Amino acid sequence: MSEVTPPSTSVTPTIAMLRTLGSVATISGLLVVLTYKLTLPFIEHNQRQATEQAIAQIFPQVAKKLDFIVTSDGLQRPRKGLTGETIYAIYDKDEVFQGVALPGAGQGYAGLIQILYAYQPSCHCIIGVKVLKMAETPGIGDRVTTDPKFQENFTVLSAKLNIQADGLEHPITAVKNGTKTKSWQIDSISGATISSRGLANGINVSAQRLVPLVQHNLAKLQAALLVEMNQ
Repeated sequence: MSEVTPPSTSVTPTIAMLRTLGSVATISGLLVVLTYKLTLPFIEHNQRQATEQAIAQIFPQVAKKLDFIVTSDGLQRPRKGLTGETIYAIYDKDEVFQGVALPGAGQGYAGLIQILYAYQPSCHCIIGVKVLKMAETPGIGDRVTTDPKFQENFTVLSAKLNIQADGLEHPITAVKNGTKTKSWQIDSISGATISSRGLANGINVSAQRLVPLVQHNLAKLQAALLVEMNQ
């Protein structure tokens, strides 16, 4: 009886498979990079708009602003190749320096709470805060953005420097609702304690680092707009 030869099967060589996978990975990577580059201008535009709106809310008297980059050498005006955290010097319609809008972030219940807050050197205090981004529970944690009584905490929130002028005299802290007794305390929202503490911590960590820098560069900030206009 003759033997039956089984049908041959085509086996894709390992090298060919690797080439195919490599090509797919390369194309996918290029598409991701292309998408990022195409959408980046829109993202940056939206971020600038959100920042402008936030500044207008925490500094109603704003007429002009100048951006400054935080560097190891102090505050510098933006220029090509200079990167770092940005703060915003605020001037009124008479071109008088009013204060700075400073960024911060604190851990809330569902993620980071990103904020922008108004620091006024003349009173050594914080006079407003605006949440830029958060993922807190709707109707509970997000009340830090809507509750009028909670917002009253930032009418005049003390942010005085310590004797060494390298940090705050008193840490900005959130306390249990109804127990605020000090000007550097934030009265929490009942039922949203974690969110309240997250926002307070975001301000404190940022202010401990940035408020001394602002005070040390106060003369520069006050004169910056005039210098800019005369250039």
